[in-house]
Amino acid sequence: MQDYNLKSVSRTCAGTGKDLVPGSLCHSVLIERAGELVRLDYSEDGWTPPPAGLVAHWRCEVPEPTTSAKKSLDVEDLMRQFEQLNEEASPSQDKFRYVLALLLLQRRRLRLDGTTTVDEQDFLEVTGTRGEGTFLIPDQQLDDAEVQELQNAVFGSSS
Repeated sequence: MQDYNLKSVSRTCAGTGKDLVPGSLCHSVLIERAGELVRLDYSEDGWTPPPAGLVAHWRCEVPEPTTSAKKSLDVEDLMRQFEQLNEEASPSQDKFRYVLALLLLQRRRLRLDGTTTVDEQDFLEVTGTRGEGTFLIPDQQLDDAEVQELQNAVFGSSS
């Protein structure tokens, strides 16, 4: 499995062009543009209905500026994001959910219990190591290029 590094929130709202305020909530989206995945961040005021080509949507807090060039992953934040995506269970976010599941499996925050097939669709069966789940994650059969594209768009380009 590849290692993923979550890209930090942009400092500028994609909707208004204004600075995002540290400590405020923002909407982050992953969209497909010209065949590539792009992350955009919106302030509450700049948020409109999801843009065309939406792959994933989540809310997060704008962090305080940091001098550190790279922060380590907060696995619990990723787990909360994963659980939120599972509650919303949108087919448009399946690739993002799948990549988060792989990351959390790698970080040993999720455990793979097996696989199952429902209506000719393969699913990963995973549970949280602290009693969360069982979660059924549609197997996306991503090739290396798609995984790399998701990694670059969502988690940053370093691996």
